[in-house]
Amino acid sequence: MAPVKATGAAAAVFSMAMISYILCSSRFKFPWRTSISKNRTRKGLVDAIGNTPLIRINSLSEATGCEILAKAEFLNPGGSVKDRVAVKIIEEALDSGSLARGGVVTEGSAGSTAISLATVAPAYGCKCLVVIPDDAAIEKSQILEALGATVERVRPVSITHRDHFVNIARRRAYEAAELAKGCGEADQFENLANFRAHYEGTGPEIWEQTGGNLHAFVAAAGTGGTIAGVSRFLQEKNPNIKCFLIDPPGSGLFNKVTRGVMYTREEAEGRRLKNPFDTITEGIGINRLTKNFMMAKLDGAFRGTDMEAVEMSRFLLRNDGLFVGSSSAMNCVGAVRVAESLGPGHTIVTILCDNGMRHLSKSKDWTSIAAGPGAKRSELTTHTLKLQKK
Repeated sequence: MAPVKATGAAAAVFSMAMISYILCSSRFKFPWRTSISKNRTRKGLVDAIGNTPLIRINSLSEATGCEILAKAEFLNPGGSVKDRVAVKIIEEALDSGSLARGGVVTEGSAGSTAISLATVAPAYGCKCLVVIPDDAAIEKSQILEALGATVERVRPVSITHRDHFVNIARRRAYEAAELAKGCGEADQFENLANFRAHYEGTGPEIWEQTGGNLHAFVAAAGTGGTIAGVSRFLQEKNPNIKCFLIDPPGSGLFNKVTRGVMYTREEAEGRRLKNPFDTITEGIGINRLTKNFMMAKLDGAFRGTDMEAVEMSRFLLRNDGLFVGSSSAMNCVGAVRVAESLGPGHTIVTILCDNGMRHLSKSKDWTSIAAGPGAKRSELTTHTLKLQKK
């Protein structure tokens, strides 16, 4: 079995390398690239963040009859959409004086935001301390340590518990501030710099790259910054653009958007889950309203399943050479749901948050879901596969 695994890993790495080459090579022309990205040398790592390509997902577009486009955020220097947030949080903190050069940025994160903070912090002369749940993919902790961040892994508990990773990070930030001035907490969940990063960056890029010709935007939410910033910007430009949430199992946001009540079925029956994120997806789904999410302008929501995310991730790798993480796969599940809801002929945009490289240790969990007792192909992906065969 070892040779097979090695071959698969090598193929995945080769696939990502080819995608990056094709998307970034000057020999390929993309009409949706913004003018700022053309013929210009980027001034350092921070200036290289953003203005990511908007790519057509061929297999899903052909299967649904819609143009399904995705922002390739995995091409940011830190490997995810959270690079934008990290820069905005640090720059606003430096401007306000709550953070100083040489200070420590503290954050509680499921991984991607922490990696982005650890990536960009040195560019501002800062250090990074991260509190991360120990059920996050081990690659994320390894990357953080390699980037020079101090990492504290803690058990996953409810946000109401004093030892939730976000609450521990907040205490660490207070402790650091008492020892030295210029140390601060990033607080991606409640810090509206998160929302502003997408309202001022991602949203305008999507508008320019599509020439304003889009009908819908869909994404999952963790902190809520991406979906809030993008949806608000797009609907201010054109109120007819529909914006939707795709929500994973264990999250209460679907109920909030569709019914106005924040609860899951388990909580309604008085059975609160030990881990509210009852899903294999990472970085999305939450059982509380954040300041960032409350800025969103949404027209509806869909519920996604782990099975759909697993199948979508494999479908995209097999048909498009796109090796994406679990949240990106769920976003694409959402794009297909929206396409089926609106019908053929529409343009739908979503986000490819990160690639699958930092999720490899979770592959056993994905395999068990796809091949476990009673597992069956999801209706959504089965429908997509049937469409593609026609």
